[in-house]
Amino acid sequence: MSRSPAGRRFVTFDVFTQTPLAGNPLAVVLDGAGLDAPAMQAIAREFNLSETVFVLPPENRRHRARLRIFTPVQELPFAGHPTVGAAVCLALQDRRSDVADAVAFGLETGIGTVPCVVEAGEGRGRARFKLPVQPEYRGTGPERAALAGALGLAPGDIGFARHEPSRHAAGPEFTFVPVASRALLDAARPGPGLADLAEAVYLYTPDPERLGLAFQARMFAPGHGIPEDPATGSAAAAFAGVLMQFEALGAGTHDVAIAQGVAMGRPSAIDLQIEIAEGALRSVEIGGGAVRVMEGKLHV
Repeated sequence: MSRSPAGRRFVTFDVFTQTPLAGNPLAVVLDGAGLDAPAMQAIAREFNLSETVFVLPPENRRHRARLRIFTPVQELPFAGHPTVGAAVCLALQDRRSDVADAVAFGLETGIGTVPCVVEAGEGRGRARFKLPVQPEYRGTGPERAALAGALGLAPGDIGFARHEPSRHAAGPEFTFVPVASRALLDAARPGPGLADLAEAVYLYTPDPERLGLAFQARMFAPGHGIPEDPATGSAAAAFAGVLMQFEALGAGTHDVAIAQGVAMGRPSAIDLQIEIAEGALRSVEIGGGAVRVMEGKLHV
């Protein structure tokens, strides 16, 4: 690791919200060149947020930047809230006037180049991006009884309509666990046996307060050093695979609203858009807001 004598700039954002101190906190470390993976991991552990993203020069000069993303315990090939937050941060850095405008650029990640469209101004913005890969089905989830025991629920609390536990990935893999009601979602508590069943568990239930395709969700990731995540964009992207498996969706564009972090007191709103043609998933888009909270320098 080469030390930066002037310090490395960092900015924190709350992501998947437009309200400071809500959503999912993110540290964006600018000037990331010269940091090796152990140094990045140590810095992410120092911030101790669900994720810290490091901005590096792109490998392809046509793109805006290359991103490396770390939880407190490991590097991820891709994650949604660091992508949204970094996109808004870079758009704010690039602005040449006080008028909010839209920009488009590519961000290089471990799963490929992510095309982003960003509107930013006055310390906040909204970003949306299309996934460069399609969600991948990884098999059925653990048995209901095992999941229920590890979540403080009863086996009959798991599942609704056609939905059963399943595993899908859009970068990181998630075990998706449908629960029968919002009350049961709020009541779930991760037990010590949960990490033995899955690294990351995404609980979801229909949102009774909204029309259309709308869900409330919680995400526990003991395998990633995250007791509970206020908003998980990569899980929302993989959730497109869940919807294709269990919902009878026709051809066309489908907008899905996902609320997460409510039980934590950090409400987050994730926009998921999926495009279906000829019975197959053609594209997945994630969108959300981000607001700047603090900034400073790292003297490492």
